[in-house]
Amino acid sequence: MRNLDESMKLLRKYVQNENLIKHMLSTMVSMEALAKKFNEDEFLWKTVGLLHDIDYEQTKDDPEKHGIIGKEILLREGYSEIVADAVESHVGHTVRDTKLKKAIYSIDPLTGIIVATALIMPDKKINTVKPKSVKKRLKEKRFAAGANREPIYESSELGLELDEFIEIVLNAMKSISNELGL
Repeated sequence: MRNLDESMKLLRKYVQNENLIKHMLSTMVSMEALAKKFNEDEFLWKTVGLLHDIDYEQTKDDPEKHGIIGKEILLREGYSEIVADAVESHVGHTVRDTKLKKAIYSIDPLTGIIVATALIMPDKKINTVKPKSVKKRLKEKRFAAGANREPIYESSELGLELDEFIEIVLNAMKSISNELGL
């Protein structure tokens, strides 16, 4: 598997939108935090988090292909079947039969909810966001209405309570608040 610098170069080849790149960085650090929690391969999980939306700009008008094209890109670029399968599964195209696949599926939308929560804070800073605020916003259907909440609640399949899951992801994102501009 490639190192993270090579993965970042590949990402920048396919993704120009800086907010999307920030989302992918958020997902990467969140995946790393969960890998640590579960004593899994941190590098593998970080790589999946970083590259999970590599095809988004190509597939934004054809969401049925999102993840599928990403898998094709990654296999063509020499990434493992494990990485490519996890990227494909993050949008629900395949069975989520591993912790890695379940984690990327649940983390992806939660990072967006956390960013949206930070942006309504008076200071617009992630460091002032509390897990209870995120949980409250999750329950508000009109808040970040486009975000699918079902994958977030499926974090229970990882053996985590929702509060703990939110706290892990939020703390991971706080660790890169400067890179996120939040």
